[in-house]
Amino acid sequence: MQIQHLKELELITELKAGNQIAFKVLIKEQQGRVYNTALGILQNQQDAEDISQEVFLSVFQNINRFKIESKLSTWIYSITVAKSLEFIRSKKRKKRFALIQNLFGADNLEPIKDIPNFYHPGIQLENKERAAILFAAIDKLPENQKTAFILHKTEDLSYAEIAVVMDVTISSVESLMFRAKQNLQKLLEDYYKKNEK
Repeated sequence: MQIQHLKELELITELKAGNQIAFKVLIKEQQGRVYNTALGILQNQQDAEDISQEVFLSVFQNINRFKIESKLSTWIYSITVAKSLEFIRSKKRKKRFALIQNLFGADNLEPIKDIPNFYHPGIQLENKERAAILFAAIDKLPENQKTAFILHKTEDLSYAEIAVVMDVTISSVESLMFRAKQNLQKLLEDYYKKNEK
């Protein structure tokens, strides 16, 4: 653990010095986590790739502001969550704008499409249909419940780590997870009731 901490301190020092090789090492170490977190929240592979690039650009531009009070990975998770949620809000604003324009008869509007049946690449083939239903339900959760659930279930972060990423207390994370599970249970029950033969 001590060696790992020392390695991270050295990496941060090199990053702050503008070392390009250190930045490549960071991307190699963190890109999977960043992409998976963004993908879990956004449920669109292209959007997750775009956000991942934005996250690393932000890390590169803001590394000198990073205080070594938390782990580097925790800080990167925070940036990923913030950028993913901002992307969703921006998309919703665009949808509302498009709807208003449609109501008032504006022509030549590009239709905004949501990709149905989102599949996470880490899910085995035989579970894809079940996973698509689960991810569709996760997507209906309130923003903070969805974030906590994704970080815990797909990224395996502890409640304490999620609390740091989301800037809330551990008891808040516990409450968010409890409500997320309740809501998911209800959403999935409703789905299966409607789709029972």
